[in-house]
Amino acid sequence: MCGQPRRQAVEREKALEMALGQIEKQFGAGSVMRMGEKGSMAIGSVPTGALALDLALGIGGLPRGRVTEIYGPESSGKSTLATHVVAEAQRNGGTCAYIDAEHAMDPIYAKAIGVDIDSLLISQPDTGEQALEICDMLVRSGALDVIVIDSVAALTPKAEIEGDMGDHHVGAQARLMSQALRKLTGNLNKTDTICIFINQLREKIGVMFGSPETTPGGRALKFYSSVRLDIRRIESIKQGAEVVGNRTRVKVVKNKVAPPFRQAEFDIMYGVGISREGSVLDLAAEHDVVKKSGAWYTYEGEQLGQGREKAKDFLTENPELMVEITDRVTKLVMPQPEEDIDLTDGDEFSDADDEPILLDD
Repeated sequence: MCGQPRRQAVEREKALEMALGQIEKQFGAGSVMRMGEKGSMAIGSVPTGALALDLALGIGGLPRGRVTEIYGPESSGKSTLATHVVAEAQRNGGTCAYIDAEHAMDPIYAKAIGVDIDSLLISQPDTGEQALEICDMLVRSGALDVIVIDSVAALTPKAEIEGDMGDHHVGAQARLMSQALRKLTGNLNKTDTICIFINQLREKIGVMFGSPETTPGGRALKFYSSVRLDIRRIESIKQGAEVVGNRTRVKVVKNKVAPPFRQAEFDIMYGVGISREGSVLDLAAEHDVVKKSGAWYTYEGEQLGQGREKAKDFLTENPELMVEITDRVTKLVMPQPEEDIDLTDGDEFSDADDEPILLDD
């Protein structure tokens, strides 16, 4: 009786191997595999340019091979954040594309942020179908690291462009997005490409309870996105009477690769972009890497400056110190990835494992 379960297990294993062989023959090698055979389980990422947001995302940036949606009110920093991701990817040797459906890309601002505009691929498509087809072809090439689509609201279906001004096209954009995302998600995963959709806000009419805010483009983008970021401007940054930037808060509304609902705050300075120094300084002070006494900021006995702006300027002028503080904060806050566990090194099961266990009455 003891040998019967073993024989059944052997037969089931043979049947599985035959099925796997047929699948590989029909669909190609790697169509079905055991999860442990895929290699590293860690998900790659591209930094956002704001250390606080990288830590809030849980993996050090936006996940590779996934769809990310960035949405918020007008002038909240959506395009700035996406452009910083492009700059970070290029800094690490990556190739990026920017599909500018709004026809509002500012190359001077992008260059100030750190984008290599000479190598950045840019497209300004006429229709939503053209934009998404270009995106899919670029993804399938396997040569890109980041693709930004700015914005979903500007992806106008061809039927709407060719029709008259008063024509109704109910659900046309939602159908377009749903079809495109069904094609894109698999290709993104195969090529390890990040696709960032920038989206605007709309308000539902007649909502009495709950938030009336919604995003255009239907529900497909909400489902297919692994990360959704809600970005808001919370206050103005002033030097005297002049407004020089915005304090920005980003909430991770959805996160499939780490715990969601974390928040991050950082500065976006006009003409410069995200203040890396400000983000690092805030986190360092919060975790006592940098000591704050009154208005003074001190690191390892060295005074960084009196006041936050002076301390930021000091870090800007001393990049080596900036890197050192960033590394300390990252090691302190970012959870270290667990080492891969090799399950093949364990002891093999012996025949004794199949023997029945007798229980005393």
